[in-house]
Amino acid sequence: MSERLKVDLTGLRVLVTAGASGIGRVTVESFLANGAKVHLCDVDETALAAARAELPGAGVSRCDVSLSAEVDGLFEAAMATLGGLDVLVNNAGVAGPTLPVEEIGDEDWRRVQAVNVDGQFFCVRRAVPLLRAAGGGSIVNLSSAAGRFGFPLRTPYSASKWAVVGFTRTLAMELGPQNIRVNAICPGAVEGERIERVIAAKAAQRGITEEQMRAEVVADTSLRSFVSQQDIANQILYLCSPLGATISGQAIAVDAGLEVLR
Repeated sequence: MSERLKVDLTGLRVLVTAGASGIGRVTVESFLANGAKVHLCDVDETALAAARAELPGAGVSRCDVSLSAEVDGLFEAAMATLGGLDVLVNNAGVAGPTLPVEEIGDEDWRRVQAVNVDGQFFCVRRAVPLLRAAGGGSIVNLSSAAGRFGFPLRTPYSASKWAVVGFTRTLAMELGPQNIRVNAICPGAVEGERIERVIAAKAAQRGITEEQMRAEVVADTSLRSFVSQQDIANQILYLCSPLGATISGQAIAVDAGLEVLR
């Protein structure tokens, strides 16, 4: 397990989407541990209840980021908690189906784009005036290794994550003069339930065992390893701290040296 980055973020006002579990939860915990004020949202009621009980210092809301009206409500709640905004972490995303392209239905395609792309747009649109009012800030969008490589059998997901990279680079150009930095994180295979579901689905589609699929994933990295949720959270903290003050417009791979997706 990687150690949590230690950096003084006292008073930083942070909003994290899908922050009640997984990468989002570890990111929220890391910001709180370093002195930031945090508001999180999620759609998982069980995870939200746990966050309310276990993270008394954080504001908590239910929000489906694919719905602009719910994002409006999220920002109203977040401003009541935070009183302003310095950081937006666009973490919410769905994996979508693992199927040949001709078997992917309209709804599956649209749902992935709605959460992974529309959701980031809706949140950024609300965040920018607040970041500008704060004198600047940082936006971190979660893309994926699938936003760097092609990813067979995962076309909706890969398309959405390539869109995030283009969105990020354009925003960095547009918002840089206002002292707003925008970057994307491109995680590789992150330890946890999501990658295990993907491995199982890919193994089934390819007619190999899950053990064989898992071994392939590791073998396709130069470090021969998965990455941890804390690795991703540390990179997010770095970008949002004074340490990342001149980093913008980047799609940063945190993927153990991933060389290919298959």
